[in-house]
Amino acid sequence: MRDWELLTVEDAAKKVKVHPETIRGWIRSGELPAVDIGGKYRIYPDDLDAFLKRRKTTRDKQGD
Repeated sequence: MRDWELLTVEDAAKKVKVHPETIRGWIRSGELPAVDIGGKYRIYPDDLDAFLKRRKTTRDKQGD
């Protein structure tokens, strides 16, 4: 069992500066793992961090 607090959709949205519906879309598509508790999604902070790392892009300076 993980020892830290779960994030709400709104908390996660504020952290990454997107609309809460964007977070819900990522959850529904399976890109962002979440727990459904009483009809509300909750997100483990390490799952959000891993999701962001997977989506990280790098720019090829030669291609600019």
